[in-house]
Amino acid sequence: MADWVTISALATAGGTLVLAGTTYASVRSANRAARVAETSLLAGLRPLLMQSAPDDRTLDAGFMDSVTVSVPGGGAGVEIVDGRVYLAISLRNVGPGIGVLHGGHVYSGRRMASDERAPLEEFRMLSRDLYIPPGKIGFWQVAYREEDAGREELLEAVRAGRFTIDLLYGDYEGGQRVVSRFGVFREGDTWTLSVVRHWQIDRPNPR
Repeated sequence: MADWVTISALATAGGTLVLAGTTYASVRSANRAARVAETSLLAGLRPLLMQSAPDDRTLDAGFMDSVTVSVPGGGAGVEIVDGRVYLAISLRNVGPGIGVLHGGHVYSGRRMASDERAPLEEFRMLSRDLYIPPGKIGFWQVAYREEDAGREELLEAVRAGRFTIDLLYGDYEGGQRVVSRFGVFREGDTWTLSVVRHWQIDRPNPR
């Protein structure tokens, strides 16, 4: 005679095992879909800054002590006023998300793409918010006044016609931070700007 109690228990256990396997597969699929959706969302928020084009319009970068620097497309504006140095660079956001500028680090001389970037704690942070929408141009600015360390070295670099900027920025939610390195050099009376390297801060670098 068949032991219907045992058969029933085995059938129930089998059904539970099948249900558990289906649930596990469903959860894995849902997690994978969520990761894909998150990756797609982050990609849509991600900015990427380059130098603007030479035929882009000239921008005016104003400073709190009533100094205004003209920033030509594809280049930089550099002014020395009573020993103070005022810098601004023209940028284009080629990424799909809004770029929020955080700060920068200026080197008094040339830095190669292979040279390590400055630690984030050495960056000078902006005192006001600067944003660059997707596909649009904007600028980053900094001033070195009498009390600022490195002013004398930067003055010499400006006279020599070459310096380097590491620029820190991210998306409008404060994440996906990037440091982009720009070489700045003088050609005649014009300061030319060229991006040479990007470092990812909040996610793995592609290299």
